[in-house]
Parts: sequence; C-alpha cells; structure tokens
Amino acid sequence: MAGYRIDRQLVEFGEHVRGWRMVLGLTAQQVAERADISRDTLRKIESGEAGVNFYNVAQVLRALGILDQAVASVDPLSSDIGRLRADRLTKRRAR
Repeated sequence: MAGYRIDRQLVEFGEHVRGWRMVLGLTAQQVAERADISRDTLRKIESGEAGVNFYNVAQVLRALGILDQAVASVDPLSSDIGRLRADRLTKRRAR
C-alpha cells in the first residue's frame, strides 16, 4: 500500500510540473531545451514515471523558475518541528 501512495504522489508532482509549464505558456520543447533534456524525459517527469534522474527533475524545475521554491520547501528549519529540533542538525561523533 505504501508504494501506491508514492506512485500517486509522483503522478501528482508530474501534474504540478506540467501545470507550471502551462501557466508559464511554455511548450514541452522549450522546457526540454532549457533543461537540456529530451522531450521524452520531460514527458516521463510530467507523467510521474519513477526512475527519472533526480538531476533532470532539478533541471526542469530550474527551467521553470521554481527550483529555489522546491529547495526551500524541504528545508527542515521551515517547519515547526524542524526549528524545535534544530539542535539535531549538527553532526555528532559516533560513540
């Protein structure tokens, strides 16, 4: 069941990427060229296909101008629990 949720979220992520492309009025070809990837790779990202290279996903987000937002969204210090447990962010020596 856990795999299904991840698959659904990948599809949703891809739909959001496609939505950004459409909102910005960009064709698949334009985004693929700006991201230096093939149109087929962009299609895989937009359809939520697993196994797409993470670097290629980041390139597409950069081409759409939303990479900084994506990076900021996973910053642990942007959440209450992350700020509460910020002391855990520092490396500790193994005992």
